Amino acid sequence: MHTLYYAPGAASFVVHWLLIELNIPHALEKVDFSSKQQKSPEYLALNPNGVVPTLVIDGKPLYEAAALLLHLADSRPEAGFAPPPGTLQRGAYYQWMLHLANTLQPPFRLWWYPAEAAGEAHSEAAKAVAEAKIHAVFAQLDAHLAANGPYMLGEKVSAVDFMLVMLMRWSRFMPKTALDYPALAHLASLMKARPSWKQLYETEELTEWA
Repeated sequence: MHTLYYAPGAASFVVHWLLIELNIPHALEKVDFSSKQQKSPEYLALNPNGVVPTLVIDGKPLYEAAALLLHLADSRPEAGFAPPPGTLQRGAYYQWMLHLANTLQPPFRLWWYPAEAAGEAHSEAAKAVAEAKIHAVFAQLDAHLAANGPYMLGEKVSAVDFMLVMLMRWSRFMPKTALDYPALAHLASLMKARPSWKQLYETEELTEWA
């Protein structure tokens, strides 16, 4: 049995999306950020980082969104969301997933919560630095997709595309968003046309960037 601890639109979004896409039976436990439930002793016993997602599988808690996507894709190889182990495509799959997790996701955290790293006095400067880093990665990804797309690994969708579209969604309040990049916008249109996207939005009660 899978149980996902989530908050609507947070990093748990992509894990929830893949659970739906892969038709994996799961239960949902909503984590109340307004009361800081993610910092409670009960939740920290599951995920000592105090963030979402946490995915409990047969009583064992696992966390880190990118790692969970890699695991879920491998658990349902018939879906074809991960290239075969040992292939060059598998290497590219790891490359892009880790690139998104290590290079694109961290500056988003800084953009949304600049005072965490820089303090209130320097939060606007920190936010500007984060935004510049995000757009540098978006430009790189857009060029890659324009030359090799429509998906990150070429003609076939993979778990990497789910991760990228979630991070693209996080740019929705920026002056310039991910959808201002043509190849990224095309990828988003393909992924948002999947029935799982509609189900995800309905379940998490989301409306922005639908």
